[in-house]
Amino acid sequence: MSIRLIAKDLYRLRQEVERLEEQVKSAPFEKREELEDQLRKVRAERNRMQRVLDGAKEPPAYRMPR
Repeated sequence: MSIRLIAKDLYRLRQEVERLEEQVKSAPFEKREELEDQLRKVRAERNRMQRVLDGAKEPPAYRMPR
């Protein structure tokens, strides 16, 4: 997966997290638990994609100066 595609996915996930956070704030009590569960899953995916992107930006160890 290219860095550009990872960055696009990360941007989409960040937008979705923001949208869900706003929905949780204004949601009635009955729906809040379901939205918080969905928010937790999207945050986990966002964090995973961030780690993938950070790892992709690091140069390979064999190219690092000693």
